[in-house]
Amino acid sequence: MSDAPAPIGILGGTFDPVHHGHLRLALEVREALALSEVRLLPSAQTNLRAGAHASAAQRLAMLQAALGAGYAGLAVDGREIARGGVSYTIDTLLELRAEAPARPLCFIVGMDAWNALPRWHRWQELLDYTHLVVASRPGAELLRHPAFEHAWAPAPAALLARPAGLVHVCPIPLLPISSTDIRARIAGRRSIDGLVPPAVAALIARDGLYRAA
Repeated sequence: MSDAPAPIGILGGTFDPVHHGHLRLALEVREALALSEVRLLPSAQTNLRAGAHASAAQRLAMLQAALGAGYAGLAVDGREIARGGVSYTIDTLLELRAEAPARPLCFIVGMDAWNALPRWHRWQELLDYTHLVVASRPGAELLRHPAFEHAWAPAPAALLARPAGLVHVCPIPLLPISSTDIRARIAGRRSIDGLVPPAVAALIARDGLYRAA
């Protein structure tokens, strides 16, 4: 039996609110890459988009409520919210790598995030600390960043053999759900049944979130 550290996935985002699309993405990647777990990592603040509509505490509570309903292999990592300020992925990866120097880390990004990667803070250093897993949509155009041209890994098993340094494209049947649409539905007094876990819908209703979005 191998005693190599179990690989983990990291899925960051604002999760404003978390929805079934986020959860299915995390579960699909975990299964496709044989990860021990995927951690959902809500940002405190982001430098790449407008501020979140719900507070950091509310977004964290919604994630915890979602996973409390039972999603084996998924966990919430609240370190960026606890750290406060603008959330830079590189800072989080430095922390994670210090905690587990030999563990394979797989940071999951969608197509839009991958294509915008040169806008990220210290983006060219990311592969020093993690693998990047790009969740691709059928027919979507994938940009080839020259800085990472040497790092492509067609086989998922390659990600488990070393702690960091590779890029892997993972075709995933993504659900057509967006937080933007959910907020608009709530503002328009429309149903969000089936789009978010019931525990998340209950928190949104209790706190009156997104009604003026």
